[in-house]
Amino acid sequence: MKKTLFILPLFVFLAALLSSCSQGETYAEQKDKEYKAIQSFLDRDIVVRDADGNVVCNVGKIEAISEEEFLEQDSVTDLEKNQYVLFQNTGVYMQIIRKGTGEKLERGKTARVICRFVEFNILGDSIQLRNDVNYWHPSPDIMKVTNNYGNFVANFDTDINGGGAMYDRYGSTNVPTGWLVPFSYIRIGRQDSQEEGIAKVRLIIPHSEGQTSAVSNVYPCFYELTFQKMRD
Repeated sequence: MKKTLFILPLFVFLAALLSSCSQGETYAEQKDKEYKAIQSFLDRDIVVRDADGNVVCNVGKIEAISEEEFLEQDSVTDLEKNQYVLFQNTGVYMQIIRKGTGEKLERGKTARVICRFVEFNILGDSIQLRNDVNYWHPSPDIMKVTNNYGNFVANFDTDINGGGAMYDRYGSTNVPTGWLVPFSYIRIGRQDSQEEGIAKVRLIIPHSEGQTSAVSNVYPCFYELTFQKMRD
């Protein structure tokens, strides 16, 4: 009788566990869905639109290249071919639209960088957040970026304006790791004339390199970003 009483609750526990697994996706299934969504995004002729149907950016059909090809091209992505370089160790795809003005952030140095962006949820197929609109112009997202001898680290600076859109939405000063990938290749000066343009990139970032919500809910995002050094 005692054996029967012991086996019964164990059976109920296992049944409940199997039921909960069948109702929700496993992490492996979520990652597989994310991978397929990114591959589909690469192959589609994507036009990102806002809620009113206005075109925000034309992503197009993407040609992915390897890091080796990227370096052979002097760390440039061919815009006519709509190339993005895939960094295999992180799964981040990057297109450099403009390398920017000024200089790269030197080793051992720290700089405050103003960033404006559009965040597109690839799984949700919609714009999730953006700060390139009038509402956020007085309070842009400011990153405090350090080149730790080749390893870039950063956090959102909330001391100056209380934080921008990313801090407001996600409640964290953690900068998505994927946002730091371009800093090895871009310059972060200021625009001193109309002929110059600040650094501008496009990124496809898997959840593991993304913001806190993407990490928790396992979804990839596309970003169009500009970076400009803040005045001292």
